[in-house]
Amino acid sequence: MSPFLRWKFRSRDPVGRRLQAWYQKKQLERGPRIVAIGGGTGLPVVLRGLKNYTANLTAIVTVADDGGSSGRLREELGILPPGDIRNCLVALADTEPLMESLFQHRFNRGAGLAGHTFGNLFIAAMTEVTGDFEAAVMESSRVLKVRGTVLPSTLDNVFLEAELADGRVVSGETAIVAQARETSIRRVRLRPSEPKALPAAVRAIESADAVILGPGSLFTSIVPNLLVPGIRRAVSRVASRGVPVALVVNVMTQPGETTGYSATQHLDVVKDLVGGGVNWAIVNAERIPIDLKRKYENDGAAVVAAPPGLLERQGMRVLRARLLDTPALDGGEAGGLVRHDPDRLAHAILRMIGRLPPSADRRGGGRRTR
Repeated sequence: MSPFLRWKFRSRDPVGRRLQAWYQKKQLERGPRIVAIGGGTGLPVVLRGLKNYTANLTAIVTVADDGGSSGRLREELGILPPGDIRNCLVALADTEPLMESLFQHRFNRGAGLAGHTFGNLFIAAMTEVTGDFEAAVMESSRVLKVRGTVLPSTLDNVFLEAELADGRVVSGETAIVAQARETSIRRVRLRPSEPKALPAAVRAIESADAVILGPGSLFTSIVPNLLVPGIRRAVSRVASRGVPVALVVNVMTQPGETTGYSATQHLDVVKDLVGGGVNWAIVNAERIPIDLKRKYENDGAAVVAAPPGLLERQGMRVLRARLLDTPALDGGEAGGLVRHDPDRLAHAILRMIGRLPPSADRRGGGRRTR
């Protein structure tokens, strides 16, 4: 950066601030085209980190949720569930913290209102005003000044269905999560079985410099998107062209849903769906304190095993790095949680595709293996 720009960036006058904002915008517009696919609480973590490095970011979000506020709006108004979409919009928002707090505000009283979030109600109202869920998400993005794009994987009214290990078939994401604590999941499918992929989502995948799957619930956040044929085929096509398609391997198993699963088993589920079209794995290399491990084990979760060399011998390219949110890990204000750090995860993704800025590269490590 030139001395002139550095001086202006340090300046507190309005002209200097506007110049800084303009320069940042131009830098972000030159960033890599990255598509992140998932849902739940995992996908927003990826988005929060990557939005600081690129504006060419697309989130493709599952719409199979049927619980909580989203489930009620889906049943009563006949709209797609807005909850996971809302969380991604907030994660990508480039606006005042008060606006983010407003969209995430959950009412705790009021007949018919308790349990709903303002953001869900806003998207529901926007859907009725525009007459179209996709348009409602686009307009909500403008309100929040979203850096990037948020898209549902399909506009069809899909429901998740699971076949359990004991042969029972359970319908609905909420029921699946509850039953999976008692009996493991054998496979999941969508009803209807062949929903139409959103064309904009397919185009985003086809033009991506990288496609990121996860982190998040394997069977209820990641896989439902890949059960949409158009999404699945697009991911497979870009992988065949050598585009990095990476699974961010979960740090911990999910009780019931992935109990006992190793990193290899997580990858196998996804690779079976996309015809082997996953060519990278991003794996945490940071140790978890023994007391915190025991806390999770008491709840039925365990560290996802990913021994060095194992995935590599199976033909995977692997990036191992310290990916955890250290304050949460140390039991700070979050009370002892194992979760990914947005910036560390973004660094790993950018390092994988060779687009990590030098200034960021000096702040943290990570190694790629083939």
